[in-house]
Amino acid sequence: MFRVVNKRTLVQRLFIYFLPLSLIGVLIGAPFLLLFLGTASLLSWHYKQLYRLSDWLHNQKSFSPPEGEGSWEQIFDGIYRLQHRHRDKRNELAGLIRRFREGAEAVPDAVIVLQKDLSIVWCNQLAVRVLGLKWPSDNGQRLDNLIRHPKFAHYMQGNDYIEPLELDSPLGTEQILEFRVMPYDTQLMVVVRDVTQLKLLEQIRKDFVANVSHELRTPLTVISGYLEMMDADSMPPSGIWNKAHGTMSEQCERMNALVNQLLILSRIEGPRKSEQDDLVDVPNVLKLIMIQAETLNADKQHVIELEIDPQLCIFGKVEELRSAFSNLIFNAIHYIPEPGHIRIVWQLKNDEAHFSVHDNGQGIAPEHIGRLTERFYRVDQARSRKTGGSGLGLAITKHVLSRHESHLHIESEVGKGSCFSFGFLNARVNKS
Repeated sequence: MFRVVNKRTLVQRLFIYFLPLSLIGVLIGAPFLLLFLGTASLLSWHYKQLYRLSDWLHNQKSFSPPEGEGSWEQIFDGIYRLQHRHRDKRNELAGLIRRFREGAEAVPDAVIVLQKDLSIVWCNQLAVRVLGLKWPSDNGQRLDNLIRHPKFAHYMQGNDYIEPLELDSPLGTEQILEFRVMPYDTQLMVVVRDVTQLKLLEQIRKDFVANVSHELRTPLTVISGYLEMMDADSMPPSGIWNKAHGTMSEQCERMNALVNQLLILSRIEGPRKSEQDDLVDVPNVLKLIMIQAETLNADKQHVIELEIDPQLCIFGKVEELRSAFSNLIFNAIHYIPEPGHIRIVWQLKNDEAHFSVHDNGQGIAPEHIGRLTERFYRVDQARSRKTGGSGLGLAITKHVLSRHESHLHIESEVGKGSCFSFGFLNARVNKS
């Protein structure tokens, strides 16, 4: 452990160095000459040490200092210790920056750090993908020059970041982005989030409330209209009463069916533990459904063809699966022109238990197919309400299949018919 050289030590060393020279100079009669030579020698030695220090700092790649002499040993050692502390600080800072960047990359949002003049300091990879930035070539570029939108420029230059800004994606994709700006110190942090799904869910919620209100308003209007015609003292003639009673009963049944289907939807939304699955005898379930289907088909006179493997069973929830199977079968009976042809298939296909309903009806236009599983969505509003449909059947089917690790496939061509199908993974299959 080296001691730090202080002023007193330096004075003592200089006194010890020059005192013998002065005495020898007095003895030989040339004190100034010896002092000059001693001073020149001391300066030469110090310049040599300075050269070694400069060479070590600028030319040598070694982190260890050269061997010092005298007081320079403490100087070299002090510089070495200072560099060592600085290197530790740099490593600590580099580790901190690395952890910050790793954390910023793990954030599910695009993050951009800006100077006050909106020039980019740093961004994560998600910002590159979402906003089309190029990193590091866009370092120092103004963000409002890269995202050219009047609303964005006005928002960033207004310095009012209390409310977030929503914009369509600058890449031209069907995304809605939410920009939040958080000032700190002399910089700004911009967090960009994809809120497309949130906006879609919000719109679905609004449509759902509007559709439920509309579905309930019609039967309530009918019932209240008939009730206004009646009071305790005067009842309508039997002919009118019979018609009114039948209509009100029909509308009450419609509201009851709608409420029941809404309750089913609320119950099946969300995940379900596979440990609760039972072995479902699908052929027997389809047999019971076909008894109801024959009653519905009595007036339609459709030709129904069955291709059912009597030994193909799966693991699942029998009530939910019965709902999924019956919705597709009853829809085919209700909506294809009479007399039509319906083919129902339950077979093992490519190691999957595969169910499909084929019909030769009018078919569905492509713009409707993607929305058929939305709640209350109808291709033909008038025809659907005439058949008593609530617009919830396929939405229920979609959620049931999702809870059984499956999804609904819809193939249709206008004028040729449709095919609704889904399959269950081999892990659920029980071929007895």
